[in-house]
Amino acid sequence: MTIRHLPLPTTERRTVSELLSTPVTADLVRGAPDLEPRAGGGVTPHRLPPSARALADARLTMAEGQTSGVRVAFSTSATVVELEALATRLAYVGAPPQPAGVYDLLVDRRPVASGTVEGGRTVTMDMTTGAATLTEGPTGTVRFEGLAPGAKEVEIWLPWNEAVEPVALRTDAPVAPPTGSGRRVWLHHGSSLSHGSVSASPTRTWVATAAIRAGVDPVNLGFSGSALLDPFTARAMRDTPADVISVKLGINLVNTDLMRLRAFTPAVHGFLDLIRDGHPSTPLLVVSPVLCPIHEETPGPCVPDMARLAEGRIGFLAAGDPAEVAAGKLTLSVIRDELARIVDGRAATDPLIGYLDGRELYGEADAEEHPLPDAIHPDAETQRSMGERFADRVFGPGGLFAAG
Repeated sequence: MTIRHLPLPTTERRTVSELLSTPVTADLVRGAPDLEPRAGGGVTPHRLPPSARALADARLTMAEGQTSGVRVAFSTSATVVELEALATRLAYVGAPPQPAGVYDLLVDRRPVASGTVEGGRTVTMDMTTGAATLTEGPTGTVRFEGLAPGAKEVEIWLPWNEAVEPVALRTDAPVAPPTGSGRRVWLHHGSSLSHGSVSASPTRTWVATAAIRAGVDPVNLGFSGSALLDPFTARAMRDTPADVISVKLGINLVNTDLMRLRAFTPAVHGFLDLIRDGHPSTPLLVVSPVLCPIHEETPGPCVPDMARLAEGRIGFLAAGDPAEVAAGKLTLSVIRDELARIVDGRAATDPLIGYLDGRELYGEADAEEHPLPDAIHPDAETQRSMGERFADRVFGPGGLFAAG
């Protein structure tokens, strides 16, 4: 069913039965390192390989299945495009329903239209207990019409905040796998800020914004709540082809209160060593946390703000004791200092490693203008500005990822 579309340039609207149907197969999907054939046709995209998924906990399993940065890409002269898909959405007990995930249509890398898909499954989370329940639902279809005639490269970017299984394309002209773009591949790993935070759409996460602005193809391994220096994530990055690589580390280690400074330092070295095993001469950027006032000087754990939840809003509080920093507890300030020291030391023998202070993407001046709505995650406007800044600083002239 149609949610939002462009007007057809003619008075005739083609029905589903008049459109050509093409199964979604691996040669039509970009941004997902692993694709699992789906019973009944189509594919289930994964952003981690089976070896990593076998070791992941429930939260990471949910996050890696969400399709941040994943797109269905093809060449066609069609003026009508439909995508049938099965989405799995999140809902939270006591909070308002989440809006349906957005699908962005790009033609020759330019945004053309957006839409949503009805139906799908729903996973309902209880933030007080961690319990989750799954409600089944049917596939749905998003329709885009009125596209300009003639040969073109089309991308349908899937929602960043849902697990989407693309089933079939329906078009009024044949489709073929996309032509070689010649664009460099940017492999990125980070937390929920990289995953998508509260972005307005899949091409407006900060990672997607930066990739489109810089003219590169992203593989986004941003995992909500799960940038935790897991060795299996580093091995997945080691084995994923890439021209440039970035890792954004820190916030999840603080808000989970996962480790102390003594464990953090060798864990970072081990994570970077594993990546370097597969990419010994690839530009590698380490990005520290953006500003997050509640955790700048206060350790984790991070806990739900129950007063906000009672009002139907989601928010978080820092529950740690600043006095424990002296005993090795991590704060964002501690992590920034240590990451800068680690990268500086490694640079003596690794000239292609670099460091970016995350506050260059979102800092104190930004917090005054755009405070974090839930005390942890940037708003949609901040996502856009972060992506633009990253592209200009890192891919622009003089940046570590500048085109040679």
